[in-house]
Amino acid sequence: MMRVVLDTRFSGERFAAARAQRGRLHYIAVAAALPPPPEGMQALWPLNVPGFHRVIVNDEVTLDLLVGALDALLPQITARVNEFHLDAAVTPAMARTLAKLALQGAVLHARAPDEALVWALTAAGFACRIAPSSSAGDTAGGAPDIAAVYRSLRPRPPAQAEPVRRAVVIGAGLAGSSAAHRLCARGWQVTLVERHARPAQEASGNLAGIFMPLLSKDDNIPTRLSRAAYLFALREWRRLGGVGRAFEGADCGVLQLARDQRHALVQQEALTTWNYPLEYARWADAQEASALIGAATPHGGWLFEQGGWARPSSLCEAMLDACGERLQRVFCAEALSLRRVDGEWQVRGADGVLIAQAPTVILASGAGAGQLEQANELPLFKLRGQVTHLAAETRPPMLPLVVCREAYVTPPSNGIVCAGATYDNDDDPGLRASSQQENLARLAEIIPGEEVAALARTAPLAGRVGFRCAAPDRLPLAGALPDYPNAGRLEFLSDVPRHEGLHCLLGYASRGLIWAPLMAELLVAQLEHTPPPLEAQLVDALDPGRFLLKQRRRSQ
Repeated sequence: MMRVVLDTRFSGERFAAARAQRGRLHYIAVAAALPPPPEGMQALWPLNVPGFHRVIVNDEVTLDLLVGALDALLPQITARVNEFHLDAAVTPAMARTLAKLALQGAVLHARAPDEALVWALTAAGFACRIAPSSSAGDTAGGAPDIAAVYRSLRPRPPAQAEPVRRAVVIGAGLAGSSAAHRLCARGWQVTLVERHARPAQEASGNLAGIFMPLLSKDDNIPTRLSRAAYLFALREWRRLGGVGRAFEGADCGVLQLARDQRHALVQQEALTTWNYPLEYARWADAQEASALIGAATPHGGWLFEQGGWARPSSLCEAMLDACGERLQRVFCAEALSLRRVDGEWQVRGADGVLIAQAPTVILASGAGAGQLEQANELPLFKLRGQVTHLAAETRPPMLPLVVCREAYVTPPSNGIVCAGATYDNDDDPGLRASSQQENLARLAEIIPGEEVAALARTAPLAGRVGFRCAAPDRLPLAGALPDYPNAGRLEFLSDVPRHEGLHCLLGYASRGLIWAPLMAELLVAQLEHTPPPLEAQLVDALDPGRFLLKQRRRSQ
């Protein structure tokens, strides 16, 4: 059994004491600002930016660090808590929220609470008493420490059953490989079904993908999600062995140039508003930006020093190799139908041949998921993206970092510079000269000069076409698949009917590198009924049922 602890003010000593006890531990701790990392955790410690930060210490210990104000963060926690540690920032108004998180018999420790908090905790269902180790004279202000045991004032639903840890994952790109990796790490037996002979042959097959966060002045939902996902991916890649070591790529930095003077001011305002750590995001003025790219640029831009590029296929292979014997690869097999029989999903291919079966199936096949009946009403669409490959002999810009504006250009890897990519609304799989000209024109805007401009006239047609899977709101879909035919009147996401045991990881668009690790972690948390790695509002923003709910709300 896993023990869940909620600490309203992170204490390294309490965390160490909790780790010293046997068994699985999920430790949730709030901090107004991150303290220094405990000994031995420097490489995994998050940057001091707002939001939820999941730190997977090892297979037995997970630490969620929540950075921000307690009153704002507490309602965003979804967990069933065994043990609470409260500090003086807890107010009587928070007592009912704590009770909603408490398991029957949960133990609460509060240091020097005032009388109003004790009464509020008692009214919420906690039986309070003075802690044995303290007395009225021991604490500041004369208030004793208390210990409390939660006894529910109303019947609680029964605990959810442990899942049968067998799953089929359909699709071996970034989404599916990440899902297999996290499931196997949690002890699941996984069958990975892929229609190609190797992983990452569709949208994840580009030579280089870019990893960087989004920024905005209003810290909107896409910004918060990308921040959590980007930083989680960096931590997970370090655990895997590191960018450029465990898989191909480089954390060389990403420079996102401003489009014009007005955009430069917007970029600078976002940095000023949030005062990010310099290693997360900082301003590079026109002089520094020009020095970095080796050409004059008038406006400067955001510099993400920990960003960079990675080869997705190499990352997929590294994650699948880490799965060990718990993973079964079934490649060159295309999933064409799903049917639930006797509590298990049967995955069938051409001529109805049974490919695999398990109680849980995860659709992670990108644009191909729509051919399955259960997913064909999801409002997903394909975006054609053509990347241009520039070989060393064409004399492309040789940059020390990734540079982007309306497009991107990578440092050379194996003699190839990647530039692109287009966003086209057609299904043409072949390379097009017009798309290459579009990429090279945007490259010339990023890196001005005759040599780059000449590439449009001299570079041979070379590159790759992939099809991104995207949702209308450009956010991923991570969670249980909605059952469209059986949906009636809907008011809340909890009202949306679901296909039992059928889940999806879809809609990663052009950000699969950073979305994939956190979305897989979120889905595994949902499957195992453990605390999610994101605040409740963001989990709802990713729910695959959100589009069905909006559709029914408009029609009711």
